[in-house]
Amino acid sequence: MPESRLFLNQRYTFSNFVVGPSNRLAHAAALACVQGPGAVYNPLFIHGAVGLGKTHLVQAICHAAIKKNSGMKIVYLSCESFVNDFISAMQSGTLENFRAYYRTVDMLIVDDIHFLAHKEGSQEEVFHTFNSLYNTERQIVLSSDSPPKDIPTLEERLVSRFKWGLVARIDAPSFETRVAILKNKALMLGRELPDKVAHYLAENIDSNVRELEGAVIKVTGLASVEKSEITIDTARTAVSDSAPRKEKQYKIEEIRDAVAEYFNVKASDLHARKRNKSIVVPRQICMYLARKLTDYSLEEIGGFMGGRDHSTVLYAEDKIAAKYKNSHEISVTIDEIVQSLKNG
Repeated sequence: MPESRLFLNQRYTFSNFVVGPSNRLAHAAALACVQGPGAVYNPLFIHGAVGLGKTHLVQAICHAAIKKNSGMKIVYLSCESFVNDFISAMQSGTLENFRAYYRTVDMLIVDDIHFLAHKEGSQEEVFHTFNSLYNTERQIVLSSDSPPKDIPTLEERLVSRFKWGLVARIDAPSFETRVAILKNKALMLGRELPDKVAHYLAENIDSNVRELEGAVIKVTGLASVEKSEITIDTARTAVSDSAPRKEKQYKIEEIRDAVAEYFNVKASDLHARKRNKSIVVPRQICMYLARKLTDYSLEEIGGFMGGRDHSTVLYAEDKIAAKYKNSHEISVTIDEIVQSLKNG
């Protein structure tokens, strides 16, 4: 096993993390893990859509824990790296070394734990590693795109253990938080973002933190190249090629009804908890189209579709998007539904 598994971004600290209503609980819990590792929230399970700051927050825990106690044995890695280490240990006959390494750390932080989906052998190893660390009051921190219950094929005993401590969700940042993130990023780049520009960007980019930060880099870069002040026109030029261009806006009810009619199912079934394929696929297509043809957020679409979590909507969007590219049948189906909406 390697001596160190701390490959950290030096900018991912608590001081650079902008706190708002969408991430306040996760941030407070992360701080608590540093102040009392293994004692308060164990495990801490942070989940949210891509680009909302999960990795920033778990790396901030690492930075703060090292600063507080330089002798603490911390392992931070992706779930994929953990699985690869496990496979290598099996192949080389060094499982005992693998277990001795991971089960004796003071703090284990695993990013993207949803990578465990469909990996039964690795789930078994994570289960025993979790038990060993938990029973000796060592801190466990996990991050995921989905809450424990929504990770496909995750064993029920792992779902239960992941919920023993605190499950904290990070949502898309509010307008005010987006403005703060934009201004903070600009200062890190050595520029000050005027309020009007920050407001313009925050109004036009509402998906995730990464896109906000990317917009600031474009705007400040363009201003530097042109040796000009940062203005609304600068911002408009910088983000025009990446700004979302949605088709005509539809009501989510219209999309639901069009999908239900196409598949000859009841509209109410798309809201229900039925999991048979004849309903699941239309429901996922409905969520996919709602994302493409409306300005509703993940949470709003999930709420409309029977009170589902935003990660369920994100999963459906990604799955149907992949099928649209690879399945002629699905692509034709979606195109025909969209055409029926256009025809009224």
